[in-house]
Amino acid sequence: MRSVRVALLALALGAFALGTGEFTVMGLLPEVAGDLQVSIPEAGHLVSAYAIGVVVGAPLLIAAATRLPRRRALIVLIGLYGVAHLLSAVAPGYHLVMLGRFLSGLPHGAYFGIAAIVAGSLAAPDRRARAMAMMFAGLTVANIVGVPLSTLLGQLVGWRWTFATVGVIGLAAAVLIRCVVPDVRPEGGRPRLADELRALTRRPVWLTLLIAVLGGATLFASYSYVAPMLTDVAGYPAAAITLLLAMFGVGMTVGNALGARLADIDPMRAIRGVLAADAVVALALVPAMRHPVSAAIVLFLFAVTTFSLIPSAQLRIIDGAAGAPHMAAGSMHAAFNLANALGAWLGGVAIALGFGLTSPNVVAALLALAGFGVATVSAVVERRSARREPVAA
Repeated sequence: MRSVRVALLALALGAFALGTGEFTVMGLLPEVAGDLQVSIPEAGHLVSAYAIGVVVGAPLLIAAATRLPRRRALIVLIGLYGVAHLLSAVAPGYHLVMLGRFLSGLPHGAYFGIAAIVAGSLAAPDRRARAMAMMFAGLTVANIVGVPLSTLLGQLVGWRWTFATVGVIGLAAAVLIRCVVPDVRPEGGRPRLADELRALTRRPVWLTLLIAVLGGATLFASYSYVAPMLTDVAGYPAAAITLLLAMFGVGMTVGNALGARLADIDPMRAIRGVLAADAVVALALVPAMRHPVSAAIVLFLFAVTTFSLIPSAQLRIIDGAAGAPHMAAGSMHAAFNLANALGAWLGGVAIALGFGLTSPNVVAALLALAGFGVATVSAVVERRSARREPVAA
């Protein structure tokens, strides 16, 4: 049991590096823009470059990784991530830094997809979601500790040192995985790419991907505009935002752990319950933002509910893909990056139309209800399909 925990911690260290590297650049845009002599919007393209890398890299690198044992694939993926960050740290110009960000995003979805499969295979059948959640905890802890500390480091000694530090953490994770993660082999031998692609056409898989897009967009519709909501509506000083975002990260960690326990009981019921709670809490954010205390409380609850979705969605997509889970599991994280763009865009549209800074929360509630509807239809269809299946003699 102890060796399993150590292995999960090694996988979580890789997730910590990925989470820190993905989000820390957002807090260092002024420093990056000034050093590279570009505008803030141009520096913001470094965020988009990473997201594009995730969407492109998830299917391509998983297709390549099917030829490797899972542990070796994880080592290669997180090692590539570390090297790409080191290249960004020493890149002399804007376009080379952007290339480094794109390369950094490539292994993101593939690592999380394969690491989730490995984590689940290390645990007992009734604790698979909790094992996956322990790996994903590295991502949530990155939002509590990694992002604030790396942002502070970048502000004190320069953003290049931040990128270099993330690169070193990625390489350290590769070494630790090599030392403590067992070489878990898939049942039935090496997966075939044709089977992996065919799994994406299975109804439980693509419906879960759609739910992930809607559920993820629920998070990002509100979270993308949380800073102006907290300062201009709730009345917090700008200096308090870092602490409030760290609190949001704590809520994500709680939601990840809670969602894992619910997923081990019944993942589809958990998905519907979480999305229903998401809709209620997102709507509650509209009046809650009128007072600083209620804003902090409901924002914490929103972090809990939105991140409770991930364990159930990840477990369901792996089970839905049956014996070919790699491509489907990696596609989950490409779906979340699409959700990032969709949620932020829809929330921005609501503000641009003049509905106010809290209107993205209404958008988030509508997205959660849409996800709930898809999950409900999916559950009904599956029950009917199960009734039509012939009983074995």
